[in-house]
Amino acid sequence: MPLSTPAPTDAYGLILHAIDTGIYKPGSRLVESELAERFGVSRTPIREALQRLETQSMLTRDGRSLIVASLNHTQMAELYTVRTALEGLAAELAAQHAAAEEIKVLYDMVAEDEAFLNEPALLSQANRRFHRQIHLASHNGFLVQQLDLVYRSMALLATTSLAVEGRGEVALQEHLAIVKAIDARDGAAASDALREHLSVAFQTRLKIDAGEIC
Repeated sequence: MPLSTPAPTDAYGLILHAIDTGIYKPGSRLVESELAERFGVSRTPIREALQRLETQSMLTRDGRSLIVASLNHTQMAELYTVRTALEGLAAELAAQHAAAEEIKVLYDMVAEDEAFLNEPALLSQANRRFHRQIHLASHNGFLVQQLDLVYRSMALLATTSLAVEGRGEVALQEHLAIVKAIDARDGAAASDALREHLSVAFQTRLKIDAGEIC
């Protein structure tokens, strides 16, 4: 299932969700009056939300206008370095602490996400839900908090590697390998499987940027 929509009065959450789901992509100009009309929220909370997002580097200035920020090659590499380290730890801790019910949910997600193989945008959202479930299964609130920040920045990547032909099927196989390692309570294997999964995703993104694949 896609990510849940924020409350209709949560201007910050609504704008962030719109960026995360690709309604507003890197480079998109955000206009206060247009956002207020789109979301049915007054301009004051929209203005406050835009200021907050600019402070968080989700938005940047283009003259007097605010646009959705984008990540350059170096920033993307740095983001994947941090993401891989933190998610590897999350998978390791999930193998130690996840309840049987949490592991069952992960298995169910892998099976259910096959329905989105021909819909990259929905598969991308389902992918995020799967990874967040692993974060939560780590049972480490500080780690989850840091990964939330990482995933907020992931929204600044203009494309999803899951849109590449065949990548979705392979990604779900990689997800299954991660879950099996967690289920086996093998922290090292779970961490390695997740790190390898992200390594392949990063390589795919690099090839997209280099124009090798589209």
